[in-house]
Amino acid sequence: MSNFTEQTARYLHHLRTVRQLSAHTLDNYGRDLRTVTALLEARGLPDWPAVTPQDIRMAVAALHRRGLGGKSLQRLLSSVRGLYSHLLQEGLARDNPALGISAPKSPRRLPHTLDPDAVNHLLDHPRDGNDPLQLRDRAMMELFYSSGLRLAELLSLDIDTIDQQDASLVVTGKGNRTRHLPVGAPALAALREWLKVRPLLASDGAEKALFVSQRGQRLGARSVQQRLAKQAREAGLDQHLHPHMLRHSFATHLLESSSDLRAVQELLGHANLSTTQIYTHLDFQHLARVYDGAHPRARKKDRKSGE
Repeated sequence: MSNFTEQTARYLHHLRTVRQLSAHTLDNYGRDLRTVTALLEARGLPDWPAVTPQDIRMAVAALHRRGLGGKSLQRLLSSVRGLYSHLLQEGLARDNPALGISAPKSPRRLPHTLDPDAVNHLLDHPRDGNDPLQLRDRAMMELFYSSGLRLAELLSLDIDTIDQQDASLVVTGKGNRTRHLPVGAPALAALREWLKVRPLLASDGAEKALFVSQRGQRLGARSVQQRLAKQAREAGLDQHLHPHMLRHSFATHLLESSSDLRAVQELLGHANLSTTQIYTHLDFQHLARVYDGAHPRARKKDRKSGE
């Protein structure tokens, strides 16, 4: 057993017996430390106390080149820092070479959206007007797209939440922030159709939730996710539909039409403008596609072949 392995084993024993961490957490720590150990031993280092900050940086860079993402590297560095904290307490190390070293940032994922034609196809797809669940599902989808609601926000709506005369609703989202949101005409029409049949599932006195299940109780998140996926399949969409996709589509389509980032921030209930700015990347992709397709000199042509 190498010095690295022996020192790591003692640390994991400490985590298991003294800190009583779960087996899953211990597996993660052990895997991270074994990964770093292999790279450090390949550099000819004898044990953890001999490692320098430069050695840690080299290990992180090597793993990043292999495709390890920023979050995984951040967790790995946390595992290494924890090991050194233990070695310092035991008097086996003079410093913690992993302090001050940060993982490369992972590229931010762009959210998946539907284009306007796909949204219209989904929402206008013929449904059984005598089926309360079909009318309820249409109303939910219209409201997601009309007002950019989060799933939890839609589930929190009560019958008296929406002001049909004012075409608006009030919702409290993340950070206990309250928003006053407009509701579009198609969403209001779908809601009226749903409210006509809602008493077949629940009476107003028994349940105040706007959207209820077959049992007359407030819908849960999983039920909404499953119903939206079902509606997408029945409408023939070629991608999995989830509630946030309609919220993302709402934000993207507004920006494509208005470019008013501050207004979209307010409508989405984002505390920071930087959170909303991710949709400007989507907007740029849309603009780039338009440019490539329309600008005479957007793409270089082969003069000889004419292609």
